[in-house]
Amino acid sequence: MTTPPTPVSLRLKPGPTRLAVTGIGNAMLDIIARDSAEVYHDLGLVKASMTLIGEEQLDTFYQSMGPTIQMSGGSVANSIAGIAALGGTCGYIGKVADDEFGERFTHDLRTMGVELDLAIASPEEGATGRCHVFITDDAQRTMATYLGASNRLHVADINERLIARSEITYIEGYLYDLPPAKMAIQKVVDFAHQHDSMVALSLSDMFCVERHRRDFLELVTNHVDVLLANEAEILALFQVESLEHAFANLDELGVLAVVTRGPLGADVLTAHGVVSVPASEVDEVVDQNGAGDMFAAGYLYGLALGADPIEAAELGSLCAGEIIKHLGARPETDLEALAIEAGLL
Repeated sequence: MTTPPTPVSLRLKPGPTRLAVTGIGNAMLDIIARDSAEVYHDLGLVKASMTLIGEEQLDTFYQSMGPTIQMSGGSVANSIAGIAALGGTCGYIGKVADDEFGERFTHDLRTMGVELDLAIASPEEGATGRCHVFITDDAQRTMATYLGASNRLHVADINERLIARSEITYIEGYLYDLPPAKMAIQKVVDFAHQHDSMVALSLSDMFCVERHRRDFLELVTNHVDVLLANEAEILALFQVESLEHAFANLDELGVLAVVTRGPLGADVLTAHGVVSVPASEVDEVVDQNGAGDMFAAGYLYGLALGADPIEAAELGSLCAGEIIKHLGARPETDLEALAIEAGLL
């Protein structure tokens, strides 16, 4: 079932003391390079996936990349930047080190108007995280990620200041790669429920799902209101062969879910069944890095404004279509103006 684009009716934005979305994620520096020679393969990486690396490997990966573009990143941070670009009020919770990369990350988001609650890592918790992104000629992204300080979130690093003011609290699955962050996520979920903030979860990566499938199923079953995933991730979560079976499982759980499918658009689970929202048409795909993050930005912002899930997915599709036209995971055009011109805001 496919529906034509439907304008998102402009609702009242959250008031000056409210936030549309607060995100909790790995605070990373993105280091992006074109990789026509497929250097990623020589480094032992699996194409179009994310591989975790240690601090001792940073120089090897960085020196292999050639010319790079560097910007603050991390999946949820990219989504929060997208919401800010749409004109939304938003917050971000994460952890950085007291180094130049941490300062750059903080400066970038703060200048976008994002409210920050960043914990500062102790020296033994590592440097600010960074993600080496190899963009091949087919626009696929292959990532080698050093989590560093970003994944050392502890329960003591989480307070309710931003969550208490948020329509939606957004968590990324990547945070589950260290036990202290798992406990911190539970605290985030508890705060969100106490303050009537919807909990949204991104499954992040198929291999991440395979590492933490049991934890994710418990979270989705008992705590999550909104689930975002791509096709491979949702099939891995339920260990099924078809989207039909995956959506049947989600329907039983009563979770609002959207599954992105690249050029095939996104499938949205509604009370009346699954509805397909087409992808935005683009002349050339330059870099798929951040497409899912920008879809999440539009989708979550639409929900925070009171749009129905189909309308929200249309806004997400518009944002994803903008990001894949250029290198990097941050918008280069005025997303809010683009959405208004398209009749989506």
